[in-house]
Amino acid sequence: MVNPVEYYWQVRLADLKKALEANNFEAFVTNNAAEAKDIVLNEILPETGAGSISWGGSMTVMAIGLYEAVKNNPDLEILDTFDKSLPPQKALERRREALLVDLFITGTNAVTEIGQLVNLDMYGNRVAGITFGPRYVVILIGRNKIVSDLEEAMLRIKNYAAPTNAMRLDKKTPCTKTSSCQECNSPDRICNTWTITEKSFPAGRIKVVLINEDLGL
Repeated sequence: MVNPVEYYWQVRLADLKKALEANNFEAFVTNNAAEAKDIVLNEILPETGAGSISWGGSMTVMAIGLYEAVKNNPDLEILDTFDKSLPPQKALERRREALLVDLFITGTNAVTEIGQLVNLDMYGNRVAGITFGPRYVVILIGRNKIVSDLEEAMLRIKNYAAPTNAMRLDKKTPCTKTSSCQECNSPDRICNTWTITEKSFPAGRIKVVLINEDLGL
């Protein structure tokens, strides 16, 4: 076999797509970040007819260039929850308003091989948007987020995703020094609300874009 690693990921992503579709998610497999952005802009966005868009925290959305591409579209109403110029109370209010947009774009902390999305949030706006509110949701997922089951998903989040995100956000939590969860009581704790999304309801409301690259934390 010429490229066994490439074939390995093609098989894993194809299997995951089938698992997600069995759980009523609409799923796409893309070869790279550019292809993922193109599918959202030229396939999903027209399909949903979305006029208003917002975001849940996601490094993947930024990494693939989707944030800038959508934000600069004059035909769309953007509720920009990434705007760092907003005072804290206004930023929180905008997160609340974002739960009523047509299309909510975010990532996930982990996805299991049987097609479950697993997330852990600080404020809860990201998991709230995934669960209910926005008419449609797009979840962008790099291949590094794939795990075997719920136990591995929670271990990945507690001992990798959460500490690295706390470091990225300059939080004063024990995990920024230990690189693993300490079940802390810090005021800066970002691990507050778990969700496990087993199925999309209604069917097709949540659209998952799988990306054959390592992206996000």
